Amino acid sequence: MIGAVPALLALAFLVTALLYASVGFGGGSTYAALLALSGLDYRLLPLVALACNIVVVAGSSIRFARAGLTPWRRAAVLVGLGAPLSFLGGLTPIKETTFLSLLGASLVLTAVTMLIPVREGAAGGPARFARWMPLAAAPLGYLAGLVGIGGGIFLAPLLHLARWHEARSIAATASLFILVNSLFGLAGQMLKNGPDLFGQAISAALPLLVAVVIGGQVGSLLAARLLPPKWIRWLTALLVLVVGARLLAGI
Repeated sequence: MIGAVPALLALAFLVTALLYASVGFGGGSTYAALLALSGLDYRLLPLVALACNIVVVAGSSIRFARAGLTPWRRAAVLVGLGAPLSFLGGLTPIKETTFLSLLGASLVLTAVTMLIPVREGAAGGPARFARWMPLAAAPLGYLAGLVGIGGGIFLAPLLHLARWHEARSIAATASLFILVNSLFGLAGQMLKNGPDLFGQAISAALPLLVAVVIGGQVGSLLAARLLPPKWIRWLTALLVLVVGARLLAGI
């Protein structure tokens, strides 16, 4: 089905990558939902979505690291807990209806999290809240591998609410969390489905990978300068909500 509507689907992926990258996320759940709506075999959805995630957030993770914004010691705890569970999620067999229900629900929840105000101040929240943040990493990692998301879009609001760190360092941590979870989740999915299915997914989705490369670069470098970040978050939330609602309505 990818080959039937390459231009329209590639454009949707480009816009999704642009919006997500401009606010520091990958867009995996939306890629998977767009592919589901296009009629692609559901077993291929996490493979393509996680690959697109990696393409989008790799550049931003490198830029955050070069700028000295990544709090490596604290981020390593979150990533270290999330990555093994993401691998396990990728290995977990799942029925199509369950997969699509989880994916649609995660999209609706994503839209809600995009509307949570981001604190721009420094860290300094109550220690009793901040120290519990690693507990969220494991279930988010598992969900990442299971349905093809990065999990950072759910982790970041929790970190902001706990004032775990200052805003830019939280964005850097979320980006790293998405990147590593996507790599481990993709490895699990490949072991579950076999390398042949992965090769089939990536070769068919090559135009989509090119689209997210372009969208991700434009989003991370330009979009946040052209529109206020709050507007971009609202536009992204609207896009995600519409796609999620359509997916759930079709189950």
